[in-house]
Parts: sequence; structure tokens; C-alpha cells
Amino acid sequence: MQVIAGGDRGGAETFFVSLNLALHQAGLEQRLIMRRNALRAALFRDGGVNPLELRFGGRLDWHTPWALRREVASYRPDIVITWMNRATQMMPRGIFAGGDFLHIGRIGGYYDMKYYRKCDRMLLMTQGLANHAVAGGWSLARVDMIRNFARLEEGPPVNRAEFETPEEAPLLLALGRLHEAKALDVLLRALVREPRAYLWIAGEGPLQGELSALTQRLDLTGRVRFLGWRTDRKPLLQCADICVFPSRYEPFGTVILEAWAAGTPLVVSRAAGALEVVEDGETGLMVAVDDEAALAGAITQVIDDPNLARRMVDTGRERYEAEFSESACVRNYIDLFERLMTAKDRRAPK
Repeated sequence: MQVIAGGDRGGAETFFVSLNLALHQAGLEQRLIMRRNALRAALFRDGGVNPLELRFGGRLDWHTPWALRREVASYRPDIVITWMNRATQMMPRGIFAGGDFLHIGRIGGYYDMKYYRKCDRMLLMTQGLANHAVAGGWSLARVDMIRNFARLEEGPPVNRAEFETPEEAPLLLALGRLHEAKALDVLLRALVREPRAYLWIAGEGPLQGELSALTQRLDLTGRVRFLGWRTDRKPLLQCADICVFPSRYEPFGTVILEAWAAGTPLVVSRAAGALEVVEDGETGLMVAVDDEAALAGAITQVIDDPNLARRMVDTGRERYEAEFSESACVRNYIDLFERLMTAKDRRAPK
């Protein structure tokens, strides 16, 4: 059983859909419970999965914990994975939920570990998060790490004319929430230094107004397009010349994998997640966090050196296929479940 509250948009929520559709296609028996969201529910049902949608509200929401207890008692899962804080807090302990399950907390950020005290194990995606869990009191023996993968929907490249972008112009693409962590303000300032490039920003978030205002102040409205939240990430990436991911802090960054999978040259900041997976000059160009001059210089270097861009695309795709493909990730999850079930059976009373 996998459970997520989550928001309307976000990387964890997107990966929850991708991972569990992949596990379903691999034949894993599972029950999915999530906060009400019409788009995610439709994606699951199109893939042959019927999730249970609950409210996952605040302290006065008594129905969601009751429903979780009912589902555990009915489904009797061997393993329950709760994604992030709210789902983990609302999940009753095994014996009180009417079932003896192994409770795994899954986090994708540097969350307060107090929310995961009742979990049996933690499931993380980077060594940095594993170190964070250990610093929060967890033993490495109870921490598992599995990297994410990127699932990209097929489709023809987006028509540049749809967003008034010249075919000959170098096109940059930024994917992600419009949030301070993503450092899109730095990217806008870098764009001033590279006047040949156009920029598409695909995402929604609290900084929409602020970033739009900055675009106007920098006199970039002719070269910047805000596309809103998009699900056609592969068509966007294949239309772009460079994927730029300048985050101030990023535990992992599935956008990196998406760029590799789509064959788009990557420029990325030296945030924690990128430092674990990107080889500077081989699978992407890396620049210091919050350094607009260095970011602009890296963008210019990729534009002016097609051999460098081609080499990074080829090496990135090789790295993706070897370590971050859907099939590799699904095998890692199934191996983990089998190993944990064997250990659980060994300690069960005869």
C-alpha cells in the first residue's frame, strides 16, 4: 500500500504517479491512497489503476485516519509506504490499524525527522537525504536508498510558433515550481547576459507574479514565455536546445533525468542532488549556486560548442539507461520489497 497527501502540483506527486503506474505494469499487487486530485486520478485510471481518494485535511479531519485504518484492516498490506509528512502522520500504527505491516516513510526533501518516528524504515533517493536521516537519529541499517527515474510521455516536439519563438533562436527550457528554491530569478538575470537566447518556463507556483515583474524590469518580455504547468515534458525538452536547472537547493532533481532521457543538453547548479549524479563537462555543465554570470557563461558555452552539447547528450543518455531508467528503478523497488518481506517472515512467530 502506498499513501500520499501532497499538493496539487509537485515533483513528488508527479513521481508518485510514474512509479506506481510502472509497478502496476510490472505486476505488483498494490493499493494506492491519495489526496483528492482529479488530474492524478485520471492518469491512474487511464493506466488501469483505481486509487482511493481521501481528504487529508487538517487536525479536524477525523475521516481520513479512520478510512486509512479501514483500508489497512481490509487490504492487510505487508508493506505500507507513506510519502512525506502528512500521510505518515495520519497512518495508524500497525496493530492499531488492524494489520501487521512494515511502515516505510519516504521523503524527497530535508524534512523534520520527528514526523517519521513511528516508521520502521526510511526510503530515500540520495546519499544527502540518507545523511540527513542519520543526523536526525536514524540508523543506516534502517535506511534504504533508491534513485528516481523519469517517465516521459511521447509526443511530437512543441511548435515554437505557438509561443512566438523563432526557429533559429537558442531556446532554453526551465521545468519546475515557481519557487525561491528553483532560482529562476537567477536564470532571468543570466538571460540578460546572453541576448541570443529565448527562455520557456514551464511550471506554476507562488512566485509567478514576482518572476513576471522581474521579467518586465529586465526588459525580457520579448524573449521569456511562461507556459504554466505542463505534462508534455518530453515534447518540450525535445523542442529546446538547453535544459537549465539552476536550483538554490535541490535534494535530487528529476529534471536532470528527464533532460538525459530526452537528449537535451543540461546546465545545472551545484545543488546537493545534482552534485551526486552530474559529471561536470560530461553529463552536464555545472555552475555555482546563485551565480548569474557563471550560469550565463555555461549557457553561452553550450550554444557555441555543438560538439560539447552532443557529447553531454550521449553521455547523459548512457548514464540514464544504466542507472535511472524505469526498468532499473522498478527492479530496485521489487528487490527491496522481496528483501524486506524475507526479513519480516524470518522474525514472524512460528
